[in-house]
Amino acid sequence: MKNSKIIDLFGRDTTTMKQPEWAAVVRSQQCPFVQKRCYKVRKSQPEISIGTCTVRHGNDPVIICPLGLLERRQIFIDCLRLLSHEPGNEIHLVGELGIPGGSLDYCIASVRDGKVRDFVGAELQALDTIGTVWPERQRFLKAVGFAGISEVDTGSRRPCGVNWKMTAKTILVQLHHKIGIFERLKKHLVLVFQDRLLDYMTREFSFDHLRDARRADPMHFHAYGLLPARGGHQLVLKKELSTDAEGVARCLGMQEGGDVQLDVILGLIGARLTMDTRFTSV
Repeated sequence: MKNSKIIDLFGRDTTTMKQPEWAAVVRSQQCPFVQKRCYKVRKSQPEISIGTCTVRHGNDPVIICPLGLLERRQIFIDCLRLLSHEPGNEIHLVGELGIPGGSLDYCIASVRDGKVRDFVGAELQALDTIGTVWPERQRFLKAVGFAGISEVDTGSRRPCGVNWKMTAKTILVQLHHKIGIFERLKKHLVLVFQDRLLDYMTREFSFDHLRDARRADPMHFHAYGLLPARGGHQLVLKKELSTDAEGVARCLGMQEGGDVQLDVILGLIGARLTMDTRFTSV
């Protein structure tokens, strides 16, 4: 449905000519990006997953679930050039890694003989919403013939907007807490986000000092566009920028800080390595 504000539901594009069996998709409540039940549930009905990945805001799609950035796992492939990796090493992908001072969404590690040789951290940031997307979701399902949709839900005009300012400030503060650690360890941290959020941050924050990406910098910004493609749309890396810990602090007008030993993080990653963390592109 090209007029719907719901662009992706449970990872399936709603705008394509060939549509899935929506009743089966909604019943399964599965996120195809992590092969688990969608974690975004209704507060009043926690047994129901909402499943909205991407919505239309204005004329363009906006990714509102960070797992939507995992499409084709391309974001990890784009991080590999920052990894010191030797032929014969294995690539492992560790999710939700706790580190001193916080956690990492993902850690891409080069491993040989069970030992971590190098790693890159990745933080995923979608857009936070204001209000509720539920009425739009229900209107879409009713339009495609889904049975049992309440008129109370479809008739609701409660708005759903994008909280640009809070999203941007929150992720910059989180990066500020972590990048000092990566800089001292001579490692790389990558923020994976949508190009529309980068545009907002460039306008509203001090971003003039960021430069075209160079490997020597510890902090990297990978901004992705959501472009039309066969099957609906796909993520495409549109811009790469980088800076150091001082540069992240300048974005917020803050002072850099934080310290940790390399062997602490290597130990944390190593403890999480299993056959299941081995990275594949499919």
